[in-house]
Amino acid sequence: TALRSYDDTINPIQDNKLRIAHCYDLWLTQEWHLWQEDCFEQQRQQPFKQVFRELYLLTATEQANHNFSRRYEGHQVNPRQALALWGKRGWVTCLEEGGVRRTFHQTNLSAWVTFVEGYYTPTEVEGLTLEGVGFCRRGEWEMLKLRDIPPRLFSEVMRDLDLVVSVAHQGGVDPEASASTVEMRSALVRETRRLLKFGNVQLQESHALIKGDLAEYSVHLGSAVVHRQPGGALCIIPVPSQHRGRLFLPFADDDPKTAEVVSKILLLAKDKQIKDPTILEQIR
Repeated sequence: TALRSYDDTINPIQDNKLRIAHCYDLWLTQEWHLWQEDCFEQQRQQPFKQVFRELYLLTATEQANHNFSRRYEGHQVNPRQALALWGKRGWVTCLEEGGVRRTFHQTNLSAWVTFVEGYYTPTEVEGLTLEGVGFCRRGEWEMLKLRDIPPRLFSEVMRDLDLVVSVAHQGGVDPEASASTVEMRSALVRETRRLLKFGNVQLQESHALIKGDLAEYSVHLGSAVVHRQPGGALCIIPVPSQHRGRLFLPFADDDPKTAEVVSKILLLAKDKQIKDPTILEQIR
């Protein structure tokens, strides 16, 4: 029995125990992008996000002897929606402590998300304002240094938190996708561009810049908002889920926003083929 690598190298299995590689493992090897290329080359759709999974690493502030992450501090979320999302991912509401907790039994660690409202029951307030997240040993209360938390566990906790902030946000401003999500979508666009040989699509920070035949455009990789350059925003209706069959995404998760971002970029990269009069009217 053996395992095949991205470059077709065959590696014999030398251990009784195997585990699924996390994106942190791929990041450590500095070969993550090569696995992403192989996934596209083989048109391999994974049952969950693995090769294109969002990765959350400690920031310099979190690493400097801190035991509490405040990267989402001040974000307000809808209580019922947020608690439902957390509940689906194994988080438990702890009314006495005024937060939510998830215990990872394999590592004997618990993650705690706290709110500015303190000991209020979450459903009794109009909106929950996030304070931060910390980690402790199961059954104990002393918070551990963030740098001592296993990186894979830390990444998954922050991924859950990022999802809640993005989906259940409440307030005047819709938060754009996190840096990790933007990086994942940037990698998807890069590989799609390479395979389709689109030389008119460039990536610049959180935007895809497209030089079409009719105009030039920018697509935000977080919000999927499209702008004509120079000019204002273009109103392009997201691709309905039943019409996404021709759009290849290398994972089976329902991720409509990523599909929307990639489909808009593909559409504008071939803008001479656009037939929709409502879009053409905005471009010309």
